Amino acid sequence: MWGAIIRAFWPKVALALIVSIGVSSQAFAITVARDDILLHIVSQCVDPSKANYCSQCMLPRRDANCGVSECKKTNEVWALNTQYAAIRDIKMCGCPAEFVHGLAMPREVITGVEDLNRQEGIWQFAWDVATERIELDLIALVVNPKSQRTQNQLHIHLVRLDKNARSNFSQYAPSYVNSLENIWATAEKDARSKELIDYGVLVAQQSPGKYIVVVTPNSPEAAFTQWSCN
Repeated sequence: MWGAIIRAFWPKVALALIVSIGVSSQAFAITVARDDILLHIVSQCVDPSKANYCSQCMLPRRDANCGVSECKKTNEVWALNTQYAAIRDIKMCGCPAEFVHGLAMPREVITGVEDLNRQEGIWQFAWDVATERIELDLIALVVNPKSQRTQNQLHIHLVRLDKNARSNFSQYAPSYVNSLENIWATAEKDARSKELIDYGVLVAQQSPGKYIVVVTPNSPEAAFTQWSCN
Protein backbone atom coordinates (compact mmCIF):
# COMPACT_ATOMS: atom_id res chain seq x y z
CA MET A 1 0.00 0.00 0.00
CA TRP A 2 1.68 3.12 -1.21
CA GLY A 3 -1.14 5.48 -0.25
CA ALA A 4 1.26 7.89 1.44
CA ILE A 5 3.30 8.60 -1.65
CA ILE A 6 0.19 8.80 -3.81
CA ARG A 7 -1.26 11.44 -1.48
CA ALA A 8 2.06 13.24 -1.53
CA PHE A 9 2.17 13.55 -5.32
CA TRP A 10 -1.43 13.41 -6.60
CA PRO A 11 -4.58 15.48 -6.17
CA LYS A 12 -7.60 13.18 -5.91
CA VAL A 13 -8.67 13.78 -9.50
CA ALA A 14 -5.25 13.27 -11.08
CA LEU A 15 -4.73 10.41 -13.48
CA ALA A 16 -0.95 10.58 -13.76
CA LEU A 17 2.10 12.07 -12.11
CA ILE A 18 4.23 14.78 -13.65
CA VAL A 19 7.22 15.58 -11.45
CA SER A 20 9.69 18.37 -12.12
CA ILE A 21 13.06 18.01 -10.40
CA GLY A 22 16.17 20.12 -10.82
CA VAL A 23 19.25 18.07 -11.67
CA SER A 24 22.46 19.75 -12.74
CA SER A 25 20.47 22.96 -13.32
CA GLN A 26 18.15 21.19 -15.78
CA ALA A 27 14.47 20.43 -15.30
CA PHE A 28 12.77 17.29 -16.51
CA ALA A 29 9.31 15.81 -16.30
CA ILE A 30 8.34 12.19 -15.73
CA THR A 31 4.83 10.84 -16.17
CA VAL A 32 3.90 7.68 -14.27
CA ALA A 33 0.44 6.22 -13.74
CA ARG A 34 -0.58 6.27 -10.11
CA ASP A 35 -0.61 2.48 -9.74
CA ASP A 36 2.76 2.05 -11.47
CA ILE A 37 5.04 3.85 -9.01
CA LEU A 38 6.70 0.66 -7.78
CA LEU A 39 7.08 -0.66 -11.31
CA HIS A 40 8.78 2.61 -12.22
CA ILE A 41 11.10 2.36 -9.22
CA VAL A 42 12.14 -1.24 -9.84
CA SER A 43 12.59 -0.72 -13.58
CA GLN A 44 14.16 2.75 -13.63
CA CYS A 45 15.46 3.65 -10.17
CA VAL A 46 17.28 0.77 -8.48
CA ASP A 47 20.30 0.73 -10.81
CA PRO A 48 22.08 4.11 -11.04
CA SER A 49 24.36 2.82 -13.80
CA LYS A 50 21.44 3.00 -16.28
CA ALA A 51 21.85 5.56 -19.06
CA ASN A 52 20.30 8.93 -18.18
CA TYR A 53 19.48 7.60 -14.74
CA CYS A 54 18.71 10.91 -13.04
CA SER A 55 16.51 12.16 -15.87
CA GLN A 56 14.58 8.88 -16.19
CA CYS A 57 13.99 8.12 -12.50
CA MET A 58 11.26 9.85 -10.51
CA LEU A 59 12.53 8.64 -7.12
CA PRO A 60 16.31 8.17 -7.42
CA ARG A 61 18.45 6.25 -5.02
CA ARG A 62 19.47 8.34 -2.06
CA ASP A 63 23.10 7.41 -2.70
CA ALA A 64 22.96 8.47 -6.37
CA ASN A 65 24.24 11.87 -7.41
CA CYS A 66 20.91 13.26 -8.58
CA GLY A 67 20.69 16.29 -6.32
CA VAL A 68 17.84 14.79 -4.25
CA SER A 69 18.17 13.56 -0.66
CA GLU A 70 14.77 13.86 1.01
CA CYS A 71 13.52 10.49 2.23
CA LYS A 72 10.12 10.66 0.52
CA LYS A 73 11.65 11.72 -2.79
CA THR A 74 14.28 8.97 -2.94
CA ASN A 75 14.58 5.22 -2.67
CA GLU A 76 17.03 3.12 -0.69
CA VAL A 77 18.12 -0.23 -2.08
CA TRP A 78 18.68 -2.97 0.50
CA ALA A 79 19.48 -5.80 -1.90
CA LEU A 80 19.64 -6.21 -5.66
CA ASN A 81 20.27 -9.03 -8.13
CA THR A 82 19.27 -9.73 -11.71
CA GLN A 83 15.80 -10.99 -10.70
CA TYR A 84 14.75 -9.08 -7.60
CA ALA A 85 15.18 -5.84 -5.70
CA ALA A 86 14.47 -4.95 -2.07
CA ILE A 87 13.97 -1.34 -1.06
CA ARG A 88 12.96 0.75 1.93
CA ASP A 89 9.22 1.43 1.99
CA ILE A 90 8.23 5.09 2.13
CA LYS A 91 6.48 4.32 5.43
CA MET A 92 9.91 4.35 7.09
CA CYS A 93 10.36 8.05 6.39
CA GLY A 94 10.10 10.01 9.62
CA CYS A 95 10.00 6.87 11.78
CA PRO A 96 12.31 5.81 14.64
CA ALA A 97 15.47 3.99 13.55
CA GLU A 98 14.22 0.65 14.90
CA PHE A 99 11.10 0.63 12.71
CA VAL A 100 11.45 -1.59 9.64
CA HIS A 101 9.26 -1.78 6.55
CA GLY A 102 10.77 -2.96 3.29
CA LEU A 103 9.53 -4.17 -0.08
CA ALA A 104 10.87 -7.05 -2.17
CA MET A 105 9.92 -6.95 -5.84
CA PRO A 106 10.62 -8.80 -9.09
CA ARG A 107 12.49 -6.74 -11.67
CA GLU A 108 10.18 -7.94 -14.45
CA VAL A 109 6.52 -6.98 -14.76
CA ILE A 110 4.48 -9.20 -12.43
CA THR A 111 1.30 -7.61 -11.15
CA GLY A 112 0.61 -9.42 -7.88
CA VAL A 113 -0.79 -12.49 -6.16
CA GLU A 114 -3.03 -13.19 -9.16
CA ASP A 115 -0.21 -13.21 -11.74
CA LEU A 116 0.55 -16.72 -13.00
CA ASN A 117 4.13 -15.62 -13.79
CA ARG A 118 4.96 -14.98 -10.14
CA GLN A 119 8.16 -16.75 -9.10
CA GLU A 120 8.71 -18.84 -5.98
CA GLY A 121 12.29 -17.56 -5.65
CA ILE A 122 11.17 -14.14 -4.44
CA TRP A 123 10.18 -15.58 -1.05
CA GLN A 124 13.69 -16.79 -0.23
CA PHE A 125 15.12 -13.50 -1.49
CA ALA A 126 12.71 -11.54 0.70
CA TRP A 127 13.41 -13.73 3.72
CA ASP A 128 17.17 -13.35 3.38
CA VAL A 129 16.84 -9.57 3.23
CA ALA A 130 14.46 -9.50 6.20
CA THR A 131 16.83 -11.53 8.39
CA GLU A 132 19.37 -8.72 8.15
CA ARG A 133 16.95 -6.23 9.72
CA ILE A 134 14.30 -8.08 11.72
CA GLU A 135 14.43 -10.69 14.53
CA LEU A 136 13.78 -14.17 13.10
CA ASP A 137 10.68 -14.89 15.20
CA LEU A 138 9.14 -11.54 14.24
CA ILE A 139 9.70 -11.59 10.47
CA ALA A 140 6.52 -11.36 8.42
CA LEU A 141 6.54 -11.52 4.63
CA VAL A 142 3.23 -10.23 3.32
CA VAL A 143 1.45 -9.84 -0.01
CA ASN A 144 -1.90 -8.06 0.03
CA PRO A 145 -4.94 -9.08 -2.05
CA LYS A 146 -5.43 -7.46 -5.44
CA SER A 147 -8.52 -5.64 -4.12
CA GLN A 148 -6.54 -4.09 -1.25
CA ARG A 149 -3.42 -2.73 -2.89
CA THR A 150 -2.59 0.55 -4.61
CA GLN A 151 0.24 -0.77 -6.78
CA ASN A 152 0.18 -3.23 -9.67
CA GLN A 153 3.74 -4.47 -9.32
CA LEU A 154 4.13 -7.49 -7.06
CA HIS A 155 5.68 -6.40 -3.77
CA ILE A 156 6.28 -8.44 -0.65
CA HIS A 157 6.21 -6.38 2.53
CA LEU A 158 9.10 -7.07 4.93
CA VAL A 159 7.71 -6.17 8.34
CA ARG A 160 7.48 -7.30 11.98
CA LEU A 161 4.60 -9.34 13.36
CA ASP A 162 2.52 -7.47 15.89
CA LYS A 163 2.25 -8.82 19.42
CA ASN A 164 -1.10 -10.57 18.87
CA ALA A 165 -0.43 -12.02 15.43
CA ARG A 166 0.48 -15.60 16.31
CA SER A 167 -2.49 -16.05 18.65
CA ASN A 168 -4.81 -15.05 15.80
CA PHE A 169 -3.31 -17.25 13.06
CA SER A 170 -5.31 -20.33 14.04
CA GLN A 171 -8.66 -18.83 12.99
CA TYR A 172 -7.41 -18.88 9.37
CA ALA A 173 -6.45 -22.59 9.34
CA PRO A 174 -2.85 -21.95 8.22
CA SER A 175 -0.58 -24.30 6.30
CA TYR A 176 2.96 -25.33 7.21
CA VAL A 177 5.93 -25.88 4.91
CA ASN A 178 9.54 -26.91 5.42
CA SER A 179 11.00 -24.50 2.86
CA LEU A 180 10.23 -21.29 1.01
CA GLU A 181 10.26 -22.99 -2.38
CA ASN A 182 6.50 -23.61 -2.72
CA ILE A 183 4.79 -20.69 -1.01
CA TRP A 184 2.72 -19.60 -4.00
CA ALA A 185 1.61 -23.16 -4.70
CA THR A 186 0.74 -23.73 -1.03
CA ALA A 187 -1.17 -20.45 -0.79
CA GLU A 188 -3.09 -21.10 -4.00
CA LYS A 189 -4.13 -24.56 -2.83
CA ASP A 190 -5.25 -23.13 0.51
CA ALA A 191 -7.19 -20.34 -1.19
CA ARG A 192 -9.02 -22.84 -3.42
CA SER A 193 -10.00 -24.90 -0.39
CA LYS A 194 -11.44 -21.76 1.19
CA GLU A 195 -13.12 -20.74 -2.08
CA LEU A 196 -11.16 -17.49 -2.22
CA ILE A 197 -10.62 -15.92 -5.62
CA ASP A 198 -8.69 -12.94 -4.22
CA TYR A 199 -6.50 -13.35 -1.17
CA GLY A 200 -3.49 -12.15 0.76
CA VAL A 201 -0.53 -14.25 1.94
CA LEU A 202 1.60 -14.04 5.08
CA VAL A 203 4.72 -16.12 5.73
CA ALA A 204 6.47 -16.34 9.10
CA GLN A 205 8.80 -18.77 10.82
CA GLN A 206 6.97 -21.38 12.88
CA SER A 207 10.15 -23.02 14.17
CA PRO A 208 13.69 -23.45 12.81
CA GLY A 209 13.31 -24.92 9.31
CA LYS A 210 9.52 -24.67 9.33
CA TYR A 211 7.27 -21.85 8.09
CA ILE A 212 3.63 -20.94 8.56
CA VAL A 213 1.60 -19.76 5.55
CA VAL A 214 -1.54 -17.77 6.34
CA VAL A 215 -4.05 -17.04 3.57
CA THR A 216 -6.69 -14.40 4.25
CA PRO A 217 -9.45 -12.66 2.26
CA ASN A 218 -8.29 -9.30 3.60
CA SER A 219 -4.94 -7.59 4.09
CA PRO A 220 -2.55 -9.65 6.26
CA GLU A 221 -0.37 -6.54 6.49
CA ALA A 222 -3.12 -4.65 8.33
CA ALA A 223 -4.27 -7.64 10.39
CA PHE A 224 -1.00 -9.07 11.66
CA THR A 225 1.93 -6.68 11.33
CA GLN A 226 3.60 -3.54 12.58
CA TRP A 227 3.24 -1.91 9.17
CA SER A 228 3.33 1.70 10.37
CA CYS A 229 5.16 3.61 13.09
CA ASN A 230 2.23 6.02 13.56
